[in-house]
Amino acid sequence: RAAGLLALRTIAEAYGGLAAVAIEAGITREALYRALSPKGNPTLRTLLAVLKAVGMRLSVEQDKHAHA
Repeated sequence: RAAGLLALRTIAEAYGGLAAVAIEAGITREALYRALSPKGNPTLRTLLAVLKAVGMRLSVEQDKHAHA
């Protein structure tokens, strides 16, 4: 989880910085710093807002080998 949050933080920094991404995502800069910290635990709403702000999206696919 920490590696994923660090990757998203790096992407956010590349997209104009955390402050700009926070504004675009509709959350406070402080909340974004906390959410993307190594011990962060962002809500799904926050995660989706940040991904949208940096031009990404989250998708879920069925595992072809999973048994129903």
